[in-house]
Amino acid sequence: MKKPELENLIKALKEGVVTVVFKKINTEEIRIMPCTINETILEENGIKVGIKDIDAESDHIAAWAIDKEAWRSFRINTVVSWEVGIPSGASNG
Repeated sequence: MKKPELENLIKALKEGVVTVVFKKINTEEIRIMPCTINETILEENGIKVGIKDIDAESDHIAAWAIDKEAWRSFRINTVVSWEVGIPSGASNG
């Protein structure tokens, strides 16, 4: 993923929910993860600790996985695609 697209992804995560499609590192299984780092959404879900900043030079991103109700991370180089919002049928392990 090129830096401008990564910057757009980070901005979208800060603004709301984003569905990220990526390959798991160990199994290469495709994971579809609706996630966010939006402070308002985190607070509404009882999450007190948020991520204040993500460096666009980072090789991974940590975000709150809406479907798992837990913090998860993914490597930038495993991202297949991403889109703003939660598409219907977007939850898989």
